[in-house]
Amino acid sequence: MSDKITIMIVDDEPIIRKAIKYEINGCHAMVDCRVDDDGRVEQRELEVLDTFADGPQLFAALNGSPANRPDYLLVDMEFQGEPTGGIVITDRVRRQFKKLDGSDIKIIILSGRFDNPLKEGTRNQGMNPTLDNDRLSRIKDIGSVVFESLSKGANAFVSKNAVGGFSIENIVRAISCLERGEKYYFNYPVMLTLMEAAELFFERERHEAIEESISDEEREILLFEAAGCTAQEIAQRLTRWSETEKAIQEKQKELSRKFGIVNKSGARIAKAIQHGIIDPSDIKYLARQ
Repeated sequence: MSDKITIMIVDDEPIIRKAIKYEINGCHAMVDCRVDDDGRVEQRELEVLDTFADGPQLFAALNGSPANRPDYLLVDMEFQGEPTGGIVITDRVRRQFKKLDGSDIKIIILSGRFDNPLKEGTRNQGMNPTLDNDRLSRIKDIGSVVFESLSKGANAFVSKNAVGGFSIENIVRAISCLERGEKYYFNYPVMLTLMEAAELFFERERHEAIEESISDEEREILLFEAAGCTAQEIAQRLTRWSETEKAIQEKQKELSRKFGIVNKSGARIAKAIQHGIIDPSDIKYLARQ
């Protein structure tokens, strides 16, 4: 049996500190570290060395003998109202403290802040401006906090509010993955939130499909409209449909209704391109008069 993997915990909630320590030490929690050449899984036991309510307590302990420094540090992201206290601790530990053998202490961020910022039913931007703004604000906050933490040296993010409630299984899984050589680890709720942040960052928001079909005539109207034609000019060009200017205007209103947008030319064109109804390469722009 290999030596134990040692852990220190920093969290301002006493019940969290006690629960993690009790479940790990009391249950002799084990992690799968690697598979050897014969297919056997190497396991090591976890041990919580100590717990601390804040950064100063932790730093006082780490300033002692390097032999007493842990393999892993579990750090709560938020301390007594400070939303990024865990980043400050992570940064200082990474800059000032090493293990006895000179290797880094691996750092796992614990937080309940990053779970499912998107409330059910609010993906349709514009349906509820208050919820939309709240969602965008939270995703921006999450993206900046997570990536700043990684830049400061965090190795993993583990949600306190994972499915089924808080469990050391989330911590055990993170340590197991890091021990097997993964550089970073994020458990499921955090991954969902990071996906939202990435979509926002790369401007790839999801959009609801258009439920009603778009006819060939409506597509031609959109192409002429994108080219800069007025309703009267579209009517003159759509000879095979024998439409009047007024009829074209009514069809444009109907398109706006199908798209669920304001009745504006620019909005119709943008929506049509966004959903692949028209391709920009098919637009034949009018020559300037």
